[in-house]
Amino acid sequence: MEANATRLKRIAAKQTLSLTHYGRKSGKPYQVTIWFAVDGEKIYLSTANVERQWVQNVRKTSDVRLSIGGETFDGQARFLTDPAERNHAMAMVRRKYWMYAPLIAVWQLLRRARLVRDTTGAFEVTLVKA
Repeated sequence: MEANATRLKRIAAKQTLSLTHYGRKSGKPYQVTIWFAVDGEKIYLSTANVERQWVQNVRKTSDVRLSIGGETFDGQARFLTDPAERNHAMAMVRRKYWMYAPLIAVWQLLRRARLVRDTTGAFEVTLVKA
C-alpha cells in the first residue's frame, strides 16, 4: 500500500477537503467541506468560528475521515491550544489561501481594535498509517 506522505503530496494543492466527523451525542456521521493545508505527514484544518457544530463534534470525538481529490484518509484530530502550534497551523492555511489575505487583514485589524472577538481555531490531523 502507498505511503501517506506520497498520497498527501498528490493532494496538497487541492482547494478543499470533505471532513467526515461524528455527532457528539448520536455518533452519526456528518460531512463538511473546509480548507486545509498539508505539512509533511500532517494535515491542518482551520476554522473562523470554533462554535460551529463540526468543530465541537471533532473536539469531542477526534476520529475523522478526510476525502481529498479521490483519496481518503482516516485520522485523529487534535485541537491546537498551544499558541505556537495554533499560529503555525493558521500560517500554513493563510499561505495556501493567500488570495484571501486582504479579507484576513481587515478581520485582524477589527480584532486588534476589539471590535470583533477572536473565534478562530485549528486542528492537527495525524493520519492512520496506510
